[in-house]
Amino acid sequence: MTARFQVVIDCKDPARMCQFWTKALGYEIAPPPNGFESWHDYYRDVGVPEEELGSGPDRLIDPSGSGPAIWFQVVDESKTVKNRLHFDLGVSGGRSVPFETRKQRVEAEADRLSHLGATRVGVFFEKGVDHYAVAMLDPEGNEFDIN
Repeated sequence: MTARFQVVIDCKDPARMCQFWTKALGYEIAPPPNGFESWHDYYRDVGVPEEELGSGPDRLIDPSGSGPAIWFQVVDESKTVKNRLHFDLGVSGGRSVPFETRKQRVEAEADRLSHLGATRVGVFFEKGVDHYAVAMLDPEGNEFDIN
């Protein structure tokens, strides 16, 4: 049996992360569970203390239903080390697309996400290797790649 899962990302500001990642991934804010007016109502119902409730949205879903849900969980501490898990955003179209076109697509997406609050870290390219990617950081410093 296949297990259903969601991706959980620790952060300080879930609303800010939701704002960035909805635009980066084409995801949507997750509606509250059936029978609840809001996620805060649901969290209160399961016993989450008032001081642990965030100030805005904290969950995303893929509108197509094919990708995992993402929950941005509030934690007190800031990120201090490199992620052991990260997103790879595939925008190039794959190896059937000419290399220069793939590179332009990756660069265009890196520019778009930079304007949304991401930070460019570096480029993965080696002469003679048919791969081009850009390493980025999201608004709270979590690594992700665009390829």
